[in-house]
Parts: sequence; C-alpha cells; structure tokens
Amino acid sequence: MTIDHGYWADYLLSAADERKEVQAITKQVDELSTDDAYAIQAALLEKQLGRGDALAGAKLGLTSRAKQEQMGVDEPVYGWVPKSSIITDGVAPLGELIHPRCEPELVFILGEDLAGPAVTADDVLDATSTVVGGIEVIDSRYEAFSFTLTDVIADNTSAARVVIGDDGTAPRDTDLTTLGCVFEVDGEITGTATGAALLGDPAACVALLANHLGKHGQKLSAGWLVMAGAATDARPLAEGTMATARYSHLGSVTVTGKA
Repeated sequence: MTIDHGYWADYLLSAADERKEVQAITKQVDELSTDDAYAIQAALLEKQLGRGDALAGAKLGLTSRAKQEQMGVDEPVYGWVPKSSIITDGVAPLGELIHPRCEPELVFILGEDLAGPAVTADDVLDATSTVVGGIEVIDSRYEAFSFTLTDVIADNTSAARVVIGDDGTAPRDTDLTTLGCVFEVDGEITGTATGAALLGDPAACVALLANHLGKHGQKLSAGWLVMAGAATDARPLAEGTMATARYSHLGSVTVTGKA
C-alpha cells in the first residue's frame, strides 16, 4: 500500500488548526513504516513553513530508557521546533491546543553547525554555545493521546509549544550527566532526574539527532535550539496549572496554562 504523505500531513495540520483530536493513522492504514512516518513529518513541516513559519531547531523524544521500554523501542524519535511554537511570556495558550501536557527539557543552543555522520558527544559540546533549561508543552493530535511509534513520528513527536529558560551554562562548565532537575506542578514535586536519564548523556542524544539528519543530507544549524528529551513523565496542563522545572546550574523555568 502506497502512503500519501501529503494527505496525512494535511490531516494532522487540520487537526492542529481546528484543535480537534483525530484517529491515529495506523488505525486507518495497513502499515505505516518509520520511513513513511518521517516522510509525513517532513511534508507537515514543509506545509508549516509554506504558511510563513520558520525553523527554530530540532528535538528528540523517547530519550529515557523508561520511555523506550514503555514504547518497545531502542532508539529515540526526532522532530522539529517551528519558531511559532516558542513561548516568550511563560503562558501556554490552551485555546490553541487540544489536550496539552508539559515536561522538562534540557536545551542546547548551537553556536556552530553539526552535520553527521559520525558526530560524537564531544562534537556536540564543542558546537554548543549554551545549555539552558526548558519546558516542552506536548500535544498529540490523536484521540485520547494514544498512538504508536510511527504515529507520533508523523505527528512531529507531539510538538506544540516550548518555553526556554534565561539562565544557562557553557557546555563544559558543568557535568551534564549529573545536572539535576526537579519538576513541580502546582507546588507538588512530580518528578526528579539528572541528565544521565537521557540515555546516559544528553550530549550523546544530540549527536544521535545530528547523525540521523546526516543520513538525509540535513544538519543541525548554528543558532538553533535542540531539545535533548524529557527525563520525567509529562503532566497535564490545564487552566491555571503552573509547572516549574528547577535545574541545578540553570535556574528555573515556569509555564502556566491559560485559556
């Protein structure tokens, strides 16, 4: 069966535009391969950029062993960060989202290009100008936030919004594997982790992304932000919910849900 990548990209884009959850693609086709899923993701990004958006960076998902085991996979998933998804005032516009959740992220701000293959964690540290804390607001377009691995790839790894912290560190000024994060939702601690929860080393996660893109003749560009993945579980973000990620060496980042 031939998958019409443009059709399914329109399907997901309309779901986001109309803020209406839709049935997972894998419930409607016989098989959705990883290659087809990334092709749908690429078509989705092309349509977003064609409407005047810009590309601000890239992201990884499923970079914690626990989440990989939960999904039955042994490799992260990769997606894109459109400029329109960046929140600058700490307020997540719930009226623009379907069923958002939030999770803490380590964010690399690149000072140099990174092009695979054979990018290493050391290469990532050399190319990074700053590491900052962040919170990603994810928002699957699928019904009940339920999907398979290839569904979530096609849906740009549930990307929706992201808040980037102001305080950062030079990548070699602290050990990123021991950098700690405490995630609080409405004053209650919902998760704690260190950078090592991201496949042992968050810089190695970024290297995986650079090498993945290199297979397709693409690269991570200077000036981009790269989200290395979430080390704790995502939590629902509702009206008035305040989520704060407190990082050692990186200060804190807060997002509030507002209709």
